[in-house]
Amino acid sequence: MNTPPLGLRWHKSTYSGNQGGQCVEVAETPKTVYVRDTQNRDLGALGFTPAAFAAFVEDVKADRL
Repeated sequence: MNTPPLGLRWHKSTYSGNQGGQCVEVAETPKTVYVRDTQNRDLGALGFTPAAFAAFVEDVKADRL
């Protein structure tokens, strides 16, 4: 779990559904992509390198996960 820096611009992930309840937010910096649970923002965020996050997104798109 990472404590992201203050002042990040968070946005809802385009992979989150519109039904509610299962949304994540994402914020990017040049070195880290942060992901947090919209309903539990105070629990912190997970941080990934941009390359690792891009690989994860590609695996999701390809239905490998």
